[in-house]
Amino acid sequence: MKSAVETLSPTRVKLIVEVPFDELKPDLDAAYQTIGSQIQIPGFRKGKVPARIIDQRVGRGAVVQEAVNEALPRFFAEAVDAEGIKAIGAPDVDVTAVPLEDGQDLEFTVETDVRPEIELPELDGIAVEVDEVKATDEDIEERLTSLRQRFGTLTAVERAVETGDVLSIDLKAVIDGEDIDSVEGVTYEVGSGNMLVGLDDAVLGANAGDTKTFTAPLAGGDNEGQDADCTVTVQSVKVRELPELDDDFAQLASQFDTLEELRADIVTQAEQAKKFEQGVQARDKVLEHLLEVTEVAVPDGIVEAEVTSHLEGEGRLEDDTHRAEVNESTRKALKGQFLLDALAEKLEIEVEQPELIEYLIMSAQQYGMDPNQFAQAIDQQGQVPAMVQEVSRRKALAAVLEKAVVTDTAGKTIDLNELVPQADVVEPELEADLEELADEAAPTETEEPAKA
Repeated sequence: MKSAVETLSPTRVKLIVEVPFDELKPDLDAAYQTIGSQIQIPGFRKGKVPARIIDQRVGRGAVVQEAVNEALPRFFAEAVDAEGIKAIGAPDVDVTAVPLEDGQDLEFTVETDVRPEIELPELDGIAVEVDEVKATDEDIEERLTSLRQRFGTLTAVERAVETGDVLSIDLKAVIDGEDIDSVEGVTYEVGSGNMLVGLDDAVLGANAGDTKTFTAPLAGGDNEGQDADCTVTVQSVKVRELPELDDDFAQLASQFDTLEELRADIVTQAEQAKKFEQGVQARDKVLEHLLEVTEVAVPDGIVEAEVTSHLEGEGRLEDDTHRAEVNESTRKALKGQFLLDALAEKLEIEVEQPELIEYLIMSAQQYGMDPNQFAQAIDQQGQVPAMVQEVSRRKALAAVLEKAVVTDTAGKTIDLNELVPQADVVEPELEADLEELADEAAPTETEEPAKA
């Protein structure tokens, strides 16, 4: 097989491929076998029809098309490998010559998006500044209040709804007269904002038994982003009564005997959380610096496909303002991915089994899923290679971060090793169940060409 590459832009190339007849012949033989097993010719057993009879009955062109359809992905992959191309996305294939007679070659061209070549900047000693670690009185009180709420009691009240009340509500959503979703007896804390936009305004001032209507965009499901006519009925109104802050509460809510000891521990927790925020801030600023000083081209076709898919999911294809926002965020995300992939390649990053398992467990927690079920789901969806790639990107950025010079706004040099939280211990049974997934190969970025 011969191939040549023509650069169309920094992110797109054209491959010209010539396949000798001898290399395609096994695929032609297989195509005759496939077609021969599908047709019935009087005088011949099924699957034993000679090639010349198949040519007479269905045509040589049909056989060639079957062979080419099966062979194209393999020849395309071989050409990409031979030319050292990092192809991404769906390629556009044009078959320019087919062997309608023995001895003729197969010729085709492919236009495909590719990962851009990136000239990386100096990676040692990148200087970034982060916020100073300082747990405020508000941070301490917020944590204490959250702890008190966990041990609070709910008491029914007969009055209009106020912010902070805990309600039992029935909720229904309708679009164009069609019931989309409904729930009964769901608990909702007024002011939490964790359900529908406009729900708080609807229930504030209502009493138990009142029904209110409002319009809100749905937050999930097949109709995500679409405006729905919502009806909410307040079934009950309760107020959360918090326990007093004293030594008895400290003993109830913690291992400490006194409120003073509990408060000191909460201060420590708040400061540790701030330190973790410093680490996240340093990581993000290092990435922002790299993106600012590095030229990264982005394939327009990939951007357009992702933006359109996103807008279709939201039902907002005609929203030009939102399209511009999604376009900008998509380009930035792709630049970050390409840059981190280039870093991982330069630093020769390898993903170890325990690292992938840790990432799987962390991702499962974010989705509120059992780690085993989450791992099975991503395996069935073919997403394990993508997760391997994501871990590789994280490791690459972490390697650059280790060499960075990080100071806070007070001028103090930050030791990033102190900011990394200890990983949870993985149960042996869970680790064993996930090991097979952790052994998955690195991700394949190239999509197969569409069949001719």
